Amino acid sequence: MFSYTPPTDFLSGKNILITGASDGIGKQCAKTFAQFGAKLILIGRSQEKLEALFDEIEADHPDTVYLHPMDFITASADDYSELAHSIDTEFSALDGIIHSAGLLGARAPIEHYPNSDWSAVIQTNLTAPFMLTKSLLPALTRATDARLLFLSSSVGREARAYWGAYGVSKYAIEGLMQTLADELENTSSVKVNSLNPGGTRTNMRRDAYPAEDPNSQPHPEELMPVFLYLFSEESKTICKATMNCRDFEPGKYLPPAS
Repeated sequence: MFSYTPPTDFLSGKNILITGASDGIGKQCAKTFAQFGAKLILIGRSQEKLEALFDEIEADHPDTVYLHPMDFITASADDYSELAHSIDTEFSALDGIIHSAGLLGARAPIEHYPNSDWSAVIQTNLTAPFMLTKSLLPALTRATDARLLFLSSSVGREARAYWGAYGVSKYAIEGLMQTLADELENTSSVKVNSLNPGGTRTNMRRDAYPAEDPNSQPHPEELMPVFLYLFSEESKTICKATMNCRDFEPGKYLPPAS
């Protein structure tokens, strides 16, 4: 696993928004980024879980966390506009977004896939990242070195039977990432990439593979060196990259020296 230990305050002055922050990888990102000095805007569906995370982070890092409970399944255009307005009011710029929120949905053949699951998964995994990014691009482009990171999946890069809307949504996220990266690479500071965490000890992994021994997968904390590196000065030239945590090597994604 990739190893990276940046200076303890290297994210000081950075404002980072994390979706899916109430659980799993998003929660670990919040705890880790706070340790390195970032101010956090945390979005999650469960207000109770977000408030517990707030208490945990604020105990060691006061005045670090801004909470915004939001259910992506039911969120409207006005909800995204209100969030953007709140961020514009509280922060001069947004230095990064980690799109970690995700919904698994049914594991079933397309022929029998529940319509309600399809709508909920596509809304959460694709439409919400689109709406959120669109609303917050002005705040991102005000930053001097912003990062936009979409969490992907192996089933979004090579189709696999019975993954239904989840696999389709992750394929679409790869397309959204590449489109945004191409649009923003030469017109802003925003660097756009996707990252496949791989199998990780989370509730979603447990639901997808109920017979699997959870101890066979890494804890989200073990992935954090990759996330930290992708928000570091060293990675500022990485853009439009489809990356994997398990075999992450910065040299694979850095442009060749001129």
